[in-house]
Amino acid sequence: MPIYLTESDVERLLTMPEAVAALEGAFARQNQGAVINQPRRRLHLPHGTYHTMTAADMELGLFGIKTYASFRPKTRFLVLLYSAANGDLLAIIEADRLGQIRTGAASGVATQYLARQGNGLRVGIYGTGWQAQSQLQGVCAVRDVRIVVAYGRDAARRADFCTRMAAELGVEVTPAERPEQAAEGQDVVITATTARDPVLMGRWLKPGAHLNVAGSNMLMKREIDDEAVQRSDLLVVDSIEQAKSEAGDLLAPYERRLFRWEQVAELADIVGGRNSGRTHDGEITLFKSNGLALEDVAVAAVVYQKARTEKVGASVSMWQ
Repeated sequence: MPIYLTESDVERLLTMPEAVAALEGAFARQNQGAVINQPRRRLHLPHGTYHTMTAADMELGLFGIKTYASFRPKTRFLVLLYSAANGDLLAIIEADRLGQIRTGAASGVATQYLARQGNGLRVGIYGTGWQAQSQLQGVCAVRDVRIVVAYGRDAARRADFCTRMAAELGVEVTPAERPEQAAEGQDVVITATTARDPVLMGRWLKPGAHLNVAGSNMLMKREIDDEAVQRSDLLVVDSIEQAKSEAGDLLAPYERRLFRWEQVAELADIVGGRNSGRTHDGEITLFKSNGLALEDVAVAAVVYQKARTEKVGASVSMWQ
């Protein structure tokens, strides 16, 4: 019988280091041809949107679908995880926290492979909300971070975010009074906002910076300006196919012929060694994250296996 796992179960079972390791493995297997990923599909309805995304990991012997409905005032996420051997439904997982962790973990993997090496890195982040938390967790899981500078439009939320994240991560997290302070002089710069217009300007970036652009997967939204794309020596996405349909941060500069898709690498090729990634400390590297179903399946597999081992979750009687 399948098991049902709640948000609190996921919170208990899945750690950021485990998620980073799971995604690194999934991208390596994708590079080897052992993973099938299908891009997100959206069904637009009069009062909301229904989203679906599917993937199969042949080496894990699992496939699944993430499905979520965006109707005000909230979005509800589920992952259904199946056996690739016989099609049995193994788990029904509430997936808001799972999705938050896997998005941060994807940026963690990108940072591991693309950011410059060294201790005491400086990190800047735009956004102080739900996704910003796991973005910092993902970066701090793979790099030694000395200080984080955070910018958000609301001063009270900005201060609260800095206090909470400093306590959780054990690093100095300070609020930026002006947006450029979160980028100038930083080794890693993260965008995790709901902005429709750019919040990060390319002129603020120092040589050698790495960017994780993770806040938007919609055509009409952009977090970075054209100059940030132009100044990037290496552009990396989780999926070129998916980026071509929903990466507003790249599609606008592409239409202005500021880069070609042939110049863009996929993260799986970086992890698998097909693409060398960063070649020197002076390069600016950019990872545009849209979020893939293969990531959801990878972390759902960790949650499911740990739940079985620790006997967590309620059994659900179906098709009896």
